[in-house]
Amino acid sequence: MKPHGWIILDKPLELGSTQAVGAVKRNLREAGLLGKGKDKLKVGHGGTLDPLATGVLPIAIGEATKLCGRMLDATKIYEFTIGFGTETETLDVEGAVTETSDHRPTLAEVEAVLPQFTGPIEQIPPKYSALKIDGKRAYDLARAGVEVEMKLRAVTIYGLSVLLERSRETLSQGVSTALETNGLSEITLTATVSKGTYIRSLARDIARALNTVGHVTMLRRTKAGPFSLKRAISLDKLNEIGKGADITDYLLPLEAGLDDIPAFDLTPDQAKLLRQGMTLDEREMIGNPALNGLFLATENQGSPVALAELVDGTVKVVRGFNM
Repeated sequence: MKPHGWIILDKPLELGSTQAVGAVKRNLREAGLLGKGKDKLKVGHGGTLDPLATGVLPIAIGEATKLCGRMLDATKIYEFTIGFGTETETLDVEGAVTETSDHRPTLAEVEAVLPQFTGPIEQIPPKYSALKIDGKRAYDLARAGVEVEMKLRAVTIYGLSVLLERSRETLSQGVSTALETNGLSEITLTATVSKGTYIRSLARDIARALNTVGHVTMLRRTKAGPFSLKRAISLDKLNEIGKGADITDYLLPLEAGLDDIPAFDLTPDQAKLLRQGMTLDEREMIGNPALNGLFLATENQGSPVALAELVDGTVKVVRGFNM
């Protein structure tokens, strides 16, 4: 049986998202699960994670790749460290230093400025980013020395707070006193953000609001949509699949990517109609629990049929699944 679902990789440092997808494909191929030709399984990721970042990278296999677009729109949570005193051209540790400052903020100053960056905000994306400008990636233009104007974009920061236990400035005793009175060389924060948010830009702007400059020295994604580190596996664990380990020990079901919407079990006849791309009348759905909007249409007590939508009493297929 072909595997359809999600592998949640705890992406290591310096591994690109495309390389991570390649690693999954390689293991599936070695395990005899990838297939060939028309039967070859599709594999994709649910949201790019920079090589210098670690953490949750959802990788979709088979029919789950049809949900990658929803994952790109999902809320994400990051932990990140701002190193104060230097700003770099890439806004992380990889770039050359472009600006310096001797000022170091206190913990109280950091905590006081965070509300300015909570809620709907506007930010300028980094020049070294994958955004397309006139059909070309911003980072390609930046590396070529082309000056480009990065336009403001609206994002939402749902939560932003200090992670004292992750700050290297903390002391075993007298933590609050020491951090309240001494300037910080760095601070670690956690942020829950909307799609399109650039943590590097957020770190830059927080530092500037504190009358200094800064860049990201550590970035870790702890949650992407419904997926967290609790179900993430290491690269070593992933490689065990290619050596004969049972993939079901690591594979989450397709519907795990849809835990934020209701599910409804169809009759065999209803499921057949949706698979044929036809519509259903809401009144024909016996036991309909007042569905509205998107829902997961299933058959046989949970087998995915389609991502469907109920609008004005009619059920339409948004994405069909060929399980």
